Amino acid sequence: MTVFTCILLGFLVICAVGASLSKSLLNTILIFMSYSLVMSVIWILLESPDLAITEAAVGAGVTTVLFVVTLKKIHAIIREDKTEEDKDHE
Repeated sequence: MTVFTCILLGFLVICAVGASLSKSLLNTILIFMSYSLVMSVIWILLESPDLAITEAAVGAGVTTVLFVVTLKKIHAIIREDKTEEDKDHE
């Protein structure tokens, strides 16, 4: 069990560094979602199911949806068709 916990903790560090260094906002959100899911597994291993459920629901669920909706509202997520059309017009 200790090896599995160390692997999960290592994955948390990789997710944190990856989210910090990512250039794309959408990729950062997906990395943050995976961070929250791994953190909820760690809470289960620490025998705290109430925190695990809260982390999974809020961290990976609600927060991710709010971030994606915000990116759509500020037009940070653009369709690839649109960018290709812009390149054709140049």
